[in-house]
Amino acid sequence: MAENLEQIAAEINRCQKCPLAKMATQAVPGAGNPKAKIVFIGEAPGYWEDQKGIPFVGAAGHLLDKLLASINLRREEIFITNILKHRPPNNRDPLPAEIKTCSPFLRRQLLVIQPEVIVTLGRFAMNFFLPHAYISRVHGEAKPVRWEGLDLLLVPMYHPAAALRNGQVMQQLQDDFQKLAAILHQEEKPAPPPEQTSLF
Repeated sequence: MAENLEQIAAEINRCQKCPLAKMATQAVPGAGNPKAKIVFIGEAPGYWEDQKGIPFVGAAGHLLDKLLASINLRREEIFITNILKHRPPNNRDPLPAEIKTCSPFLRRQLLVIQPEVIVTLGRFAMNFFLPHAYISRVHGEAKPVRWEGLDLLLVPMYHPAAALRNGQVMQQLQDDFQKLAAILHQEEKPAPPPEQTSLF
């Protein structure tokens, strides 16, 4: 599995399919456990990610680390990536053409990892899976989805960068992580044995 992800990362690092590759310092393929049950997906690298080649290492990344710690998760247990693998200029929103060009890499990464839970951070990551959803209405809700042959629980959340700008969003994000903890706890419970029907 790790070798497959490394091969995809090498292709991402060489990719020149859109103008972002020429503007960015380097690609940011993703990082974490290749056998992760949980994958976090943001929208695009920011300044520090562009500098270091690792997702979520700036202020939003520090907040994400605290949120993960609040539910006893570590980066080593999960996989983190973005819809786009190169930083858009001035951290602008991803363009539809950029998402269309770059998202096949994300698709391949997910098919290698085969996670059970995907947490989308921000509306662009959410809309990749739920094109017509509004994040204000569905954040924190676990949605069972069938995607590319995988049965997933999709949990949309606000992006940590939005939480840093808005105290209300910060509270909602913290609450949603507690909901995620409950969801993961349910996932870990063994299925109850089938009821025995007496023949007498």
